[in-house]
Amino acid sequence: MAGTLPAAGPASAATDPQRLTVDLAASEGPVMLGANGALYGLSDDGVPSDAALAPLKVTSISQKPEGGAQHPNGDALTVSKSFFRNGGGEINVMMQDIYAKWPYEDLGIDDYLPKVDKIAKEVAADPNSERFVYIPFNEPDQIWYKLGVADQAQYEANRDRFFRDWKTVYHRIRAIDPDARIAGPNEAAYHTRLLRDFLAFAKREDVLPQVMTWHELGSGSLRDFQAHYDDYRSLEREAGIAPLKINIDEYANRRDLSVPGQLVQWVSMFERNKVYANAAYWDAAGNLSGHVVRSNIPNGGWWFFRWYAGLTGDTVEVTPPQADTIDTLQGLASLDTGRRQAQVLLGGSAGDSDVVVRHVPRSVFGRTVTATVAEAAWSGYEGQHATPRVLARVKVKVADDGSVTVPLRGMRKMSAYRIVLTPGGSGTPATPSVPWSASYEAEAAAVTDGKVYTQGTVENANGYAASGTKDVGSLNQATSKVDFTVTVPRDGTYDLAILYGNQSGAPATQRLSVDGGDPVTVTYPSTENWTYRAKKELPIRLSAGTHELTLAKGAAEVTLDRVDLTARDGVPSASYEATLADISGRPSYDYSSSAGVGTGALVLRSGDQAVFDVYAPRDGYYTVVPRASAAVRLALHGETVTAAPGRPLRLYLAAGNNRVAMTAQHASVRSLTVSGAGSTAGTLGHEADSATLAGGAELVDSAYASGGSYIGRLGNSPSSTAEFTVRAPSSGRYLLVVHYAHNDRRDNGHAYNTDIMSRTADITVGDGAPVRVTFKNTWSSDDYWTVGVPVDLRKGSNKVTFGNATAWAPDIDRIELGRVVGLP
Repeated sequence: MAGTLPAAGPASAATDPQRLTVDLAASEGPVMLGANGALYGLSDDGVPSDAALAPLKVTSISQKPEGGAQHPNGDALTVSKSFFRNGGGEINVMMQDIYAKWPYEDLGIDDYLPKVDKIAKEVAADPNSERFVYIPFNEPDQIWYKLGVADQAQYEANRDRFFRDWKTVYHRIRAIDPDARIAGPNEAAYHTRLLRDFLAFAKREDVLPQVMTWHELGSGSLRDFQAHYDDYRSLEREAGIAPLKINIDEYANRRDLSVPGQLVQWVSMFERNKVYANAAYWDAAGNLSGHVVRSNIPNGGWWFFRWYAGLTGDTVEVTPPQADTIDTLQGLASLDTGRRQAQVLLGGSAGDSDVVVRHVPRSVFGRTVTATVAEAAWSGYEGQHATPRVLARVKVKVADDGSVTVPLRGMRKMSAYRIVLTPGGSGTPATPSVPWSASYEAEAAAVTDGKVYTQGTVENANGYAASGTKDVGSLNQATSKVDFTVTVPRDGTYDLAILYGNQSGAPATQRLSVDGGDPVTVTYPSTENWTYRAKKELPIRLSAGTHELTLAKGAAEVTLDRVDLTARDGVPSASYEATLADISGRPSYDYSSSAGVGTGALVLRSGDQAVFDVYAPRDGYYTVVPRASAAVRLALHGETVTAAPGRPLRLYLAAGNNRVAMTAQHASVRSLTVSGAGSTAGTLGHEADSATLAGGAELVDSAYASGGSYIGRLGNSPSSTAEFTVRAPSSGRYLLVVHYAHNDRRDNGHAYNTDIMSRTADITVGDGAPVRVTFKNTWSSDDYWTVGVPVDLRKGSNKVTFGNATAWAPDIDRIELGRVVGLP
């Protein structure tokens, strides 16, 4: 009989659980991480931030050529700097995005060839030219050549014209860049007829691409991709062509992006077949296709890709309940015998499941394993997601047949789950504290003067995702409200999270009341549109029992999707397990004890490093405690500090993800514990009105700015500057947090891309060299976001100057500085 674990959640309906089977003895080859790419995933240097980009280990992205008119940003050579410094793999250059219109202006091949020359010369001159891939044509089955037509004679005429142009452009690129790697044909959908003809032609004329590309952009791709892949490989064999690298350089629908349970379905089939894949660009550039909030904040989708990036060793065979079926339980898994870890990522279905892990090697794991189960939930496209909660951590015997069964109960369809198996060792793992939580759908509440809408179904796959596929909108009357009936188990403080949309163009409000009592105002920052969900969090005091929570219209309109209530149990805290950290060097893994928090210990020696991805809900100070056997050194924001075993440090973290690097001479490390809510005690705050302005920069009154005004018309001239005088209590490394806003965008008439633009500012401290910082669009001129910039201050007076000689800088509300290593 297989060893089993206690349920990771409450039992659901009395139906037989689904079964997903993992065979650790059936290797599929080394983990490739090919499916973590994005089309226009980067928009500027710094968008997304280094701390959001590096942990995902992105293998490929697709971007436009330098100066391309298709979008205002996302130029391949420009974003390559941040992509490559954060460990990125290669960049596909979408050459036809040199054109402005969509579909592209068809001005003939003679118009296109000079553009091809310019692109090839620029890429060939780049010092990293070998890391770029040219994609000469985009969706030729629909654009310019219409290769998807049913009429055979018309198809052949169109095909022959495309083949002539393919050969011409191929040779044109190679004449300039002899080592160029070229990808294609890059159809909008899979076409057996075209690919058979294309392979025969390309082989005969010696213009075969080095990378085969096509798009999978329908919900049916979750059913059909495997057949497409198998058919394509058979076409290669038929043509006598060795297997080409494949990149599905656009995949997924709007309803999939940001949703962990949907993403796992796509990623599992791509990784299983060892192909590369870039998620589609349906909305705004610079957020890795909907998985980074603002510039640095994870959502649920980001955490799924962080888990994916954490797979090491070989992937192994996974048998889902229903293979190649839309919106069903799917998964992928890996085994790393050196680290003595097996990991399973799964999701896509609600209800109960049993994960059966077969052929658990005794030589690697021994007779017992520790199983750790965590959940990455859907938090919206623009909704922050804290470190995924551990639901269960239990030691269990491996059965005589070498299997372990992990039961998951009450799974949520939009969530993804991670199971980590490690050797059991001695002792008893600490039971994770899982606070009480409940969710309430807006469409199931009492709606007054509003309307229920259906979103993100299989039939409307390019609609935006919604919890339960429905939300409530048109709450635009003075009497509009939604009454939620909730029941909580005890008196106390609860965290209320509201999934919402706000396209009003400014912060919007609703009035929140409990049981008809005096209302409080809830303020919602702007979002991209009514259905591009963000998450508003606030505390609420409730007594045990049933209550009616009312969200009534305030200033402007807000759409509502779902509210969550979670019991607040003390100070927020998360523990990051050392055995799951990113490593460099050759640390070893010690699972002799599974007692307490953590799956085991990571043994660091001189030359080794472990990097932890630490989440902070807001900019501020947090308590950080390394659980180690000896002193370790922590590096954060360019500052390094030594910590004795168990000694708490007060560190300043940026809102979102923070990469904390740990080194040691010799230490056994179990975890890094981070607690707190982001204290600002001891920080240096300066409002806009304290700055000295010059050259046209001016103070503008605003009800939305923290001090009642912001600095506007800053930059666009060498003389236009804002200078703050900062008095530092001590010399050292600080994080400068800039509160800013701007809403630059370009309307190019696209049906779906929101072409937002970033602004930049040059920040100078004292007489140091200016540092250029990128500030992403904040969706409205009245919503203030933050960007953190590490700076060095000397004790006493320091001048911090903002400017931009050639373009407008963002509007600045205030600045805040915190010493990276704060006083206890």
